Amino acid sequence: MFSKWFSKSTPEKPVTPEIMGLYLGGSFELDDLKLRLLEPELTISSAARSQLIQAVGQAELDSGGTLLRFYTDDEGFLQVITDGGLTENHITDVKLWHFYETQTIGSDAQWKECLERTISQPTYTIDGKTFTRVWNATGEISPPVAVSEKTYEEDGDTSVTDQFMMLYERELTEGRTESLLVVGEEKIIGNNADRCLVISTGFDIQPADITING
Repeated sequence: MFSKWFSKSTPEKPVTPEIMGLYLGGSFELDDLKLRLLEPELTISSAARSQLIQAVGQAELDSGGTLLRFYTDDEGFLQVITDGGLTENHITDVKLWHFYETQTIGSDAQWKECLERTISQPTYTIDGKTFTRVWNATGEISPPVAVSEKTYEEDGDTSVTDQFMMLYERELTEGRTESLLVVGEEKIIGNNADRCLVISTGFDIQPADITING
């Protein structure tokens, strides 16, 4: 009886998103032949063939879909977008992204400039390669798409980041494309806003390109 009164309960870790066999702490293998054919045209120099998932992010989209990100030890993330549910039947897009550059934003004026002009442009050039904006509005201005991503880490910690995103693409050979994601990120820590501009490049992943390590 007394042991019941004084026993300490261990707080449960939050349930993290899973799909396609991908989960926090899991890993996957990328098809070596596919990457060797693609990499000469890509911005990244090489991607690790085996990647460990160290964090998982989830964001709900205004379209009714869900964005899932599986952050890996290769300075990137595998992104899965679903529509109407969180099963493999609902998947509409899978891309592998690698971080290209992160710039700290130190003032409100810089943040305003980032939101109004830097993130969304008709074209965006990095490393001598020009990408064209994909998410265009019907009017003259195409504002960034806003999402709020909740991220789960292996130690049980969670965090929320507001993101303002724009997607770009450029054509490769054989009908393939390379994507560019430009994101303004804002995380409130205490009474302070931690802001940065994150640029990533990515490419489409097909089911045959990836093997889940069970």
